[in-house]
Amino acid sequence: MNYVELLFNSAVLLTSLPAGVCGCCGRCRPRYKRLVDNIFPEDPKDGLVKSDMEKLTFFAVSAPEKLDRIGEYLAERLSRDVVRHRYGYVVIAMEALDQLLMACHSQSIKPFVESFLHMVAKLLESKEPDLQVLGTNSFVKFANIEEDTPSYHRRYDFFVSQFSAMCHSTHEDPETRTRIRIAGIKGLQGVVRKTVNDELQAIIWEPQHMDKLIPSMLFNMQESDDSDRAGGEENPAALAESCFRELLGRAAYGNMNNAVRPVLVHLDNHRLWDPNEFAVSCFKIIIVCVCVCVCVCVFQAQHSHHVIQQVLNHLDTHSKNTPRVRAGIVQVLLETVAIAAKGSVGPTVLEVFNTLLKHLRMSVDFELGEGSRRNSGTSLSSGRGKENEERIVQNAIIQTIGFFGGNLPDYQRAEVMMFIMGKVPVYGTPCHTLDTVKIGHQGTKRIQTMLLSSLIMVTSGFKCKTMSAGLPAAFLEPLCSISLMEDSELRQLVLEILHNIIDRHDNRAKLRGIRIIPNVAALKIKREKISKQDVVFMKKHGQQLYRHIYLGSKEEDNVQKNFELLFTALALLTIELANEEVVIDLIRLSLALQDLALANEENMPMFIRCGIMALVAAYLNFLSQMIANPAFCQHVSKVIELRNMDAPFLLPEHVFREKCVLPESLDHGDSGLYFQTAELADALSGPGYNAERLTVAYVPQVTDEDRLTRRKSFVDTISLQVDILSNSLPDQSTLAEEITFETLKKAIDTTGLEEQEREKRRQVMEKFQKAPFEEIAAHCESKANMLHDRLAQIFELTIRPPPSPSGTVTVTSGHTQYQSVPVYEMKFPDLCVY
Repeated sequence: MNYVELLFNSAVLLTSLPAGVCGCCGRCRPRYKRLVDNIFPEDPKDGLVKSDMEKLTFFAVSAPEKLDRIGEYLAERLSRDVVRHRYGYVVIAMEALDQLLMACHSQSIKPFVESFLHMVAKLLESKEPDLQVLGTNSFVKFANIEEDTPSYHRRYDFFVSQFSAMCHSTHEDPETRTRIRIAGIKGLQGVVRKTVNDELQAIIWEPQHMDKLIPSMLFNMQESDDSDRAGGEENPAALAESCFRELLGRAAYGNMNNAVRPVLVHLDNHRLWDPNEFAVSCFKIIIVCVCVCVCVCVFQAQHSHHVIQQVLNHLDTHSKNTPRVRAGIVQVLLETVAIAAKGSVGPTVLEVFNTLLKHLRMSVDFELGEGSRRNSGTSLSSGRGKENEERIVQNAIIQTIGFFGGNLPDYQRAEVMMFIMGKVPVYGTPCHTLDTVKIGHQGTKRIQTMLLSSLIMVTSGFKCKTMSAGLPAAFLEPLCSISLMEDSELRQLVLEILHNIIDRHDNRAKLRGIRIIPNVAALKIKREKISKQDVVFMKKHGQQLYRHIYLGSKEEDNVQKNFELLFTALALLTIELANEEVVIDLIRLSLALQDLALANEENMPMFIRCGIMALVAAYLNFLSQMIANPAFCQHVSKVIELRNMDAPFLLPEHVFREKCVLPESLDHGDSGLYFQTAELADALSGPGYNAERLTVAYVPQVTDEDRLTRRKSFVDTISLQVDILSNSLPDQSTLAEEITFETLKKAIDTTGLEEQEREKRRQVMEKFQKAPFEEIAAHCESKANMLHDRLAQIFELTIRPPPSPSGTVTVTSGHTQYQSVPVYEMKFPDLCVY
């Protein structure tokens, strides 16, 4: 027998040996290999040999140092079976590995895990869906095992990439595609559970991994609607949402940026901001998961605000994008701030409002720019469409500001109110935050309207303990300045803001609409005794409130809503802030309004005059029942009855009807139609009220505020009149005054002037004797302020730097020039010359 025949016979002998025997002698093989070979049956359909598997498990537990070799040998067999497409043995090998993992919990399992992960990677690399699902299931079982010691060298980069690819499967068969995607999501969930709690695996939060994890989950979440998510683990969308919630719930503060940024990028790449239903649902999940963490860790209370800040930064990057995209981002903020605002503290809250107001200004600029381009001849329909889209952005920003501010605690809400009020531009005053010169009158009015609307939402439900906390001087003064604007809509917004702040017992809903209330007691108005702090507030700022109600009542563009809001304001002042002194001031204010409508020195329209009369009647009827003074009530009721019979146009139920017939003039002779000061003073002559003050007519003091809030300032009007007069008058040299006897007689006769001077002195003395101190102080202060302003203007015009021989500096066309003055031309004081 030659050498070739010997080799052939040996090969035949090897092929005739059992499947588990390798080599010329099976007894010489290591025991762990023989135990591993025995678990594989001859026919893979028979499954794992359980008796031999128990022997292998007992051996592994008894000799844990052999686990690494068992794992290596199983990996070798599995790799060979995968290549040879013997998938039955592959399933048996993975089942054996799973049982060994569950049975062994020693430190020696670390090398075995490496072999296990190597085998799982082999299965995931396969193109067979069944093998990919098999490897994923084994990895999920491994992820649920809690290891005693951390792993210093294990990495899951490959698994993140592979599972993410499975989540984006595009298999032709829908069922197979769903199976692969579900397996990929489960695999990612296993990676999250295995790594997020391990400090040594913090690398999972790095951007390169989050950029794969987050988009894979969002891709499956957006594929199905809400009805499809009821399938639980058998539905990719429901499973992806569960994994997404679990990942965000485990995120630390330092990792929030890496977790939220991929969400924003995914929404950009898939153009999911318009429509933005999916974007809203995603961020609601994020905010809810973050807020749940607040209950676990106090330091995570800022997580939600951090998320909002990232969305605002994303809005900055899209500041020049289409209005619909910007509106979608803002609406995401609108839907989520209500959850997040309660945990927001610190100066970052004002930064949120600052960003929103900046984008509000930008939207107004875009809107006005589109309007100007449309007027210049561009497409009419497209221009109007873009303007309407910008209005959507603006309304979304306003609602976001309102909801965010409305959910803040009261002490922070007061700061936000001050912050927003500081952004409202007022005519004639410097505004450092909004450049009103570039946007013009229309843009300024638009911004004023929107900011005041947002203030209404912020102040809604605001309950201040003291009125000085709700209406500090820094907030009240600019608010009242806006109330004097020549725009009825702005004045309505200001009054609504005042209602929100003053009404601390929710009585405003009972006072809606201006009417003669027959029984005020039936309204069940809630009120408390005025506190000392509120008494001090009314002494300090009451005259300011009365003055703006008085001036706001006589505006020619007032409509029914203006009078309704004025009536509510007067009623709320009576309920919340009225003591005996304030009641007298409110009656004086009402009588002054009645005299204003009767005298008509400002040539007001008849509707405004009748509206003021109706306002006074409705308020005095309400006040008479609130103070419960029988004589006062009797006089008010008598006047209202006479008006019902003879002058119904002086009552709110008639004058504000659509087809109300108004008279050409008001009858001054019939005193029964008007409230009489003397009778009201007699009714209040008892203890508690200083009725003598009613005889002093209320006169609002004119301050610089009246001029600053108009479209054309007082100084501009005077200068315009001077120019007109100077141009219209003829040359003075051509005029010759005609001197007659009557002219000389009038010049000599000073009797009338002396009587007028005595009457003026008497009125001044009477006012200083009977008027309240606050009104006198306000009058003196206004005069002092006006004098100070005039002196400042004069000094600014007259004071110039003295001439110097070294020259003066002048700037002409951007170039600096020096003009020297000769010494002989300088004028020195007489004391310096000798």
